[in-house]
Amino acid sequence: MDEGWDPGSARAPRDPEELEARPNGPAPEISPLTTLGAVHLTVSDLSRSIRYYESEVGLETLDRADGHATLGVGARQLVTLVEIPGARPAVGHTGLYHFALLVPGRADLARWLAHAARDRVALTGLSDHFVSEAIYLSDPDGHGIEIYQDRPRETWEGRVATRMTTLPLDVDALFAELGDPASEPFHGLPAGTVMGHVHLKVAAIAPTVGFYRGVLGFGLMAQLGRQAAFLSAGGYHHHIGANTWESEGAEAAPSGAAALRHVTIVLASVDERERLLRAAAAAGAGPEGTTAGPMVTDPSGNRLLLAVAADSTE
Repeated sequence: MDEGWDPGSARAPRDPEELEARPNGPAPEISPLTTLGAVHLTVSDLSRSIRYYESEVGLETLDRADGHATLGVGARQLVTLVEIPGARPAVGHTGLYHFALLVPGRADLARWLAHAARDRVALTGLSDHFVSEAIYLSDPDGHGIEIYQDRPRETWEGRVATRMTTLPLDVDALFAELGDPASEPFHGLPAGTVMGHVHLKVAAIAPTVGFYRGVLGFGLMAQLGRQAAFLSAGGYHHHIGANTWESEGAEAAPSGAAALRHVTIVLASVDERERLLRAAAAAGAGPEGTTAGPMVTDPSGNRLLLAVAADSTE
């Protein structure tokens, strides 16, 4: 991350939402009820990763068996980890840039940051994106994580393309949400935490936008030329982010790497899923039948599980 990126420079930003954006594209066709579910990752040491996600991030282990574990809050599954001992980070490939856990309110984000300061959780950045306030970190295998809270929708709706940016996070103002940050108790992420968005590393932006907007029907909310794009359902600032900053022209990570396995898109109905599966098939993007359900693949090799809300615990 580089919070000091100059939009006028030729150097691409490292921060996920730092951009000068172009105007919105057409209204999204995908259901506005579409959300994101669990992100599935390969890790090299499952026990180490569980300790990290429990103690540093604040998730609970919901299930563990046979070299995999699912973590979340309450009954909500947010991250599934699959162990391949000795797997190496997928540097220089397409895949996950970060997944983003959305907490219900500003005090929740302040409480998490107080925990990070008190317990010396290593961070990679703290940013104010106008639409949200965000804290960044990285797990032991290099998987990027964002923990964030949204500003009220009425403050940014219709202005994502022109206002989403990156400024330094005002930590003092955030801590003012708490009585005493030094002693504020932390008992993990709150029950209302959800998977807010997923940001992907892609090989090229044009085919990515073509797939997520033209095939799946997400709305294009903002774009930085050939470097980054942000897409959503229902006018949200973004459910899917994509950039080429570390992956332009790259291939998907090889089998056995510590990498993204798949992202879960939770659809409003079976009919909606069938429509998207037909569109993906026509575009040559799958579907692939798996024990978890049907998956489609974006042009950079990122796999997407299409779940249905009524049948999903995501």
